[in-house]
Amino acid sequence: MGRMRIAITGSTGLIGSALTDSLSADGHTVVRLVREGTKRAGGESVLWDPKRQYVDVQGLAGCDAVVHLAGAGVGDRRWTAAYKKELWDSRVLGTAAIAEAVAELHTPPRVLVCGSAVGFYGDTGDRSVDEESPAGHGFLADMCQDWEAAAGAARDAGIRTVYARTGLVVSRSGGAWGRLFPLFRAGLGGRLGDGRQYWSHIALHDHLAALRRLLDDDELSGPFNLTAPVPATNREATAAMGRVLHRPTPFAVPAPVLRAALGEFAEDVLGSQRVLPSRLLESGFRFAFPEVEDSVRAALA
Repeated sequence: MGRMRIAITGSTGLIGSALTDSLSADGHTVVRLVREGTKRAGGESVLWDPKRQYVDVQGLAGCDAVVHLAGAGVGDRRWTAAYKKELWDSRVLGTAAIAEAVAELHTPPRVLVCGSAVGFYGDTGDRSVDEESPAGHGFLADMCQDWEAAAGAARDAGIRTVYARTGLVVSRSGGAWGRLFPLFRAGLGGRLGDGRQYWSHIALHDHLAALRRLLDDDELSGPFNLTAPVPATNREATAAMGRVLHRPTPFAVPAPVLRAALGEFAEDVLGSQRVLPSRLLESGFRFAFPEVEDSVRAALA
């Protein structure tokens, strides 16, 4: 694939910043979508405002691809009614704005890669699910369905549209896992609840490689699970963190304590998602870090 011009929302987040660096290092031009008043990094930028559903459409002219990753952090704050609305609006309104903007262009990008999440499947317990599985139930599952549906304008305009249903990204630089590393280093790590719930994880390296594949391969569209092929239980992830960091993991946070601390979000922390990346594997994608201990070691390398 030749050098491309790629617009990215959420370019300062964990995945967006790493993707920006990866693409720039390979000679691609990255155009960042930024809000008014945001401190702008180097390179090109385009104004947008997801809440007002505003995008400087002409700023996207000439882009070969758009990667839409922006959205308020699911675990950043307690799930009050106001914050749940912010979570929903930041994803659904933002996605609709981007999809409608690219659909307006005389020469649209050839691909729109939209962020999504394995929350789409709800709590799956011990049952494995993949892209053929139906949506689940609950706030996150409902939000993910609306989030993906909001890209309809791009899909209807004939733009190849991909939904990257992301699991827990294993990185020490940010995200949910980034908060775990300091606790485990301090010897304060342990399982959450009974630890039997599945955590569908993915190494940051593999996540970036998968996004690059989804950008490059014109045959790929629709939903793709960006999760490692060997989901781990919370108990297994806890043990792997202890082994890699050479720390004991004696603690367990009881479910009632988590519920008291996190409110409604605790149900998703305690919920189980055994998600398989069937479509990525069928496409020939190879994971460098398929198991949770591989991913933890990669995050520390």
